[in-house]
Amino acid sequence: MAPLYNDVVTMWGKTNVHNTPTLIVNYGGLNGEYQWYQNSEVWKKKPLLSFTPKHILDERSRHRTMAPEEEYQNGHILVSKSCTKLQNAGVNINLGAHGQLNGLGAHWELWMIQQGGMSNLQALRCATLNGAKYLGMDKEIGSLEVGKLADLIVLDKNPLENIQNTESIRYVMVNGRLYDSATLNEIGNHDKKRSKFWFEQPGSQTSGAGMQHTCHEQKCVCGH
Repeated sequence: MAPLYNDVVTMWGKTNVHNTPTLIVNYGGLNGEYQWYQNSEVWKKKPLLSFTPKHILDERSRHRTMAPEEEYQNGHILVSKSCTKLQNAGVNINLGAHGQLNGLGAHWELWMIQQGGMSNLQALRCATLNGAKYLGMDKEIGSLEVGKLADLIVLDKNPLENIQNTESIRYVMVNGRLYDSATLNEIGNHDKKRSKFWFEQPGSQTSGAGMQHTCHEQKCVCGH
């Protein structure tokens, strides 16, 4: 919630308790995700289209809630500013995208954390090392160090220059195994194509209206 006053911030700062705000479903104002649906054509995002049936993405993103930008300033950005206040007082903030939109939702949450005044580096720590610390796994994951699991992403652009560059993913490494982000085919030491998703399997079709169906001898409503 926001605003947070010094009594709460001081008390919280004397604990080891983190905060995971999920600005994407902000309380007390518009959900933060609406700003990103409003200002970008999500249904055209190639990475999402590669791994999500088009009709599911269309249904979620094409009918957008539109609102004046100041509504977001008085909504999730106000809460994000409280997160910055906590972080500056020594209370670690974690990233949690609430499962709203696969893949891109976590990036939105990260960008919204930064909207409250954190530096890009502070926001990136919220998405990496802070969460690992809270889970008691910071000796295994959360940062690039000798002896930790080789779980990482390789970007084409620098997120320290623009936080939204986190979306420009070239490679994904999981426990030392490297994958091409556009296809999720394994590359590097292994050359292995991923198996097909259910919606890529032979006989799996979706209509223009977004309905799954099987066409028989007579034409169905979609005209097939």
